[in-house]
Amino acid sequence: MIPTADSTGVDAFTAEVVRSAVVAVAGEMKTNLMRTAYHTIIYEAEDFTVGLFDADGNTISIGLGLPMFIRGLSDAIKAKIEFWGKENIEPGDILLTNDSYVMGSHLNHMIFTLPVFNDGELVAFSSSMAHWQDIGGQLGGITRDIYSEGLQLPFVKLFRAGKENPEIAAIIRANVRVPERAMGDYRAQIAAIRTGERRLLQLLKRYGNHAFKESIRLVFEQSARLARAAVREIPDGVYEAESFMDDDGVNVGKHIPIRVRVEVRGEDMTIDLSGVSPQVAGFFNSGPTAGRSAAEVVFKCITTPMLLPINEGSFRPLKIILPPGRVVSATKPAAMRVWMTVPMTVCDTLFKALAPACPERTIAAHYADLCIVNPHGFDPQTGRYFWAHIGHPGGGWGAKFDEDGVSATVALNDGDTHNSPIEATEAKSPIIVEERALRQDSAGPGKFRGGLGVTQRVHVRKPATIDSRMERTICAPWGLHGGDSALANRIAILRNDDTTQKFPTGKIRPTDLAAGEGFLIETAGGGGFWNPLERDPERVLADVRSGYVSLEAARRDYGAVIHQHGRRFELDHKGTEELRRQISDDSPRTERATL
Repeated sequence: MIPTADSTGVDAFTAEVVRSAVVAVAGEMKTNLMRTAYHTIIYEAEDFTVGLFDADGNTISIGLGLPMFIRGLSDAIKAKIEFWGKENIEPGDILLTNDSYVMGSHLNHMIFTLPVFNDGELVAFSSSMAHWQDIGGQLGGITRDIYSEGLQLPFVKLFRAGKENPEIAAIIRANVRVPERAMGDYRAQIAAIRTGERRLLQLLKRYGNHAFKESIRLVFEQSARLARAAVREIPDGVYEAESFMDDDGVNVGKHIPIRVRVEVRGEDMTIDLSGVSPQVAGFFNSGPTAGRSAAEVVFKCITTPMLLPINEGSFRPLKIILPPGRVVSATKPAAMRVWMTVPMTVCDTLFKALAPACPERTIAAHYADLCIVNPHGFDPQTGRYFWAHIGHPGGGWGAKFDEDGVSATVALNDGDTHNSPIEATEAKSPIIVEERALRQDSAGPGKFRGGLGVTQRVHVRKPATIDSRMERTICAPWGLHGGDSALANRIAILRNDDTTQKFPTGKIRPTDLAAGEGFLIETAGGGGFWNPLERDPERVLADVRSGYVSLEAARRDYGAVIHQHGRRFELDHKGTEELRRQISDDSPRTERATL
């Protein structure tokens, strides 16, 4: 229960009801958007976030969704307030932007915001950020600046005092390739934020503006208090780590360095991202909001991961140092189309830095890329444009200090987004998903192994074009505290002459596929935790029986001697003990191949 200060006049029961209510309101907003959207990337994959914010733009409650949106909506609303001024925001206004440098991500994210007034007072904002499948711009290839990536909407009022501005809607319609679907998503986002307004007004009518605002203040204070207590449990010190991205797609083979520094002093934590690479020539940049989001996601995970609602108070003990011009704080006109990739590895690297200080709260590296390839083109029969949203294949997450990593799960950036059902995908696009299966031996070995990656094989039924911007094909997901690395991401093209075209990295420039041709995606596993030779041999046997680990890998990586008799597998306990002794005496251990 939330303790209440005597001076507020708000009892703890009311504050707790309001806390639960704002969580429920965000959940209903999310449900309504899913049920009314037109594109599968919203209603199936759930690539969106909704939330409620106070009159200053601080986060009250975010619907569970994409972790990297944790800061995007709040920063966008604060920027809108600064642009218009509260005195120029009226009841019935709907404020819209997709400014990449404000929200930190690519132009596909449309942010609709509705002010909530009660008794003439601006009390809150209801807002939605959703991924539009198409926002115009260049098809495929690597963009070099923001201008080639689609329609840019500065701060505009889509509705003024309840009346729609038809010119703005007309501009949007004229710049997208399938306007009927885009405008369906447009209406769905408006419906979602109006749902938030309606439910919030019911709460305000019941308790009044003062009680609501005081309750939210208490929620913020309680969240901050719990976060500070969690930080105090981490030993004081400076913790550093580094990793890298493959390249930016333009300067192929030139790694993008990721260096992070975390300082813990008492109940305060500072995350310094000054050592992250400067912004790059390719489209892997993101705005400062994304850099801050990466820091906040890690902070939330290691302090109060299960505390709801996700709100401004949870981050009060955190200071973030992020100079402009970094790959996660890029300035205009840096290209931003694949904004989501680098922040995920920043998160992995922050967990790596904190692993010596609080291993029980950290996690080994995960596959850290969406690994999406979307065939597109023009149907020769109808002449209509198609863009196949196959969905996230998923991959392996890192192990924790006391349990195995999860398998076939969407990468950190997209968090609560889902795979698209194959039946829906094939019904809407001229493709066949021939295989989607767990990738054997992809998990990083450890006392607790990482999760498994996924093998996905897709063929096109009509001529199409594909391109890939897959990352982490060289920097494989690493293990922690003696755990081994996982296999890395990789991709290949499958030709009709039965040849397989492989690539040194995951970057493929726009490439034409004939009908019947396709591609193979193999996503990485997650890193292991603790020495693999400490893994219970019975668990290794269970993994072999399940097909997760091959007999060869069981012997090589875990020192487990398992014999196969037809379809039966039998653990040789004595042989396992002897082999593990031999492996322990050999030094150094052999590094796993990444590709």
